[in-house]
Amino acid sequence: MKNDIYIVATIKPWNIKVYNEIIKHYTGEWHLITEPSELTVEKIKLINPKFVFFPHWSHIVPNEILNITTCVCFHEADLPYGRGGSPLQNLISLGHRETVVTALKMSEELDAGPIYLKRPISLEGLAEEIFLRTAYVVAEMIKVIITENPIPFEQVGKPTLFKRRKPSESIIPEDKDNLIELYDHIRMLDAEGYPKAFLESGGFRFEISRPALKTSEILADVRITKIEGDRND
Repeated sequence: MKNDIYIVATIKPWNIKVYNEIIKHYTGEWHLITEPSELTVEKIKLINPKFVFFPHWSHIVPNEILNITTCVCFHEADLPYGRGGSPLQNLISLGHRETVVTALKMSEELDAGPIYLKRPISLEGLAEEIFLRTAYVVAEMIKVIITENPIPFEQVGKPTLFKRRKPSESIIPEDKDNLIELYDHIRMLDAEGYPKAFLESGGFRFEISRPALKTSEILADVRITKIEGDRND
């Protein structure tokens, strides 16, 4: 029987913040991994954790690690609806204003493992605000898992798949015909490490962030850079 030893593996600053504020103070011995290169079979075997939690990891976890310990990830969709990449952006693009965070046991098939529990979250605000809000919800879910040991249940229903968004998809589409759709496009990309919403014109890129939706306008920050390799260089 394993001791109460746990690992949190995450690459995002909001999850690291919440780990240091809350999670590492839970009962048990806690370890934090923040670099993909640190997640090795040898390290997992040495620490011998009861659970490895993956809030916002965004990297493939080797099957050998999945087979030697219980790995739990957290997905911002009501699985099996929304399996796949970029759930927050895909949900907002589809007009959702709320969703759930699903805690599931990781398996070889992406986002297809059995579910421990779900918790509701709002999709209002900028992407980084949503991610931080989610990080606190995930911390509460981790506490439930380590203290109550819920038995995961198999997913029920036909899966709906999301595709991971490409950086090129951050360009503001020409078919946005109202301020709310434009605001949603800008805000859903406004987080550290994500390609900001942008326009290109005259050899320049205009990156737009921190949108504020008003009655008849959007106020936002704009960063202007020269497009590399432009003929006018």
